[in-house]
Amino acid sequence: MRWMLASLTLTALLATTGPLSAQGKGIRLWNLTSATISGFQLAPTGTNNWGPNQALNDKDKEVDHDERLRISGIEPGRYDAKVTFPNSRQCFVRDIEIKADAVFSFADKDLKDCNK
Repeated sequence: MRWMLASLTLTALLATTGPLSAQGKGIRLWNLTSATISGFQLAPTGTNNWGPNQALNDKDKEVDHDERLRISGIEPGRYDAKVTFPNSRQCFVRDIEIKADAVFSFADKDLKDCNK
């Protein structure tokens, strides 16, 4: 009887976790700038329809140099990014191609139209 109960429990567990393990890793940002990012918003290329601050998805609400951040709530496509730093400096990265279940990155040389 115990064996049957254990078998049923294992089957139920595999049935509920199977679809999750089949999913990809999702879209992720890799911060290759030399600084920590405190704000990261995306908008479809050429628009000012900025989405939520994706940096809030991180456990400490910032994305350090060489850290990866899971991006949520967007579909693959081309986007502009608004990047904010803890010192309130703000820059843009234009026309980023974002693919499903892939990592995208940018570095200091990609930052444009910075204030300060």
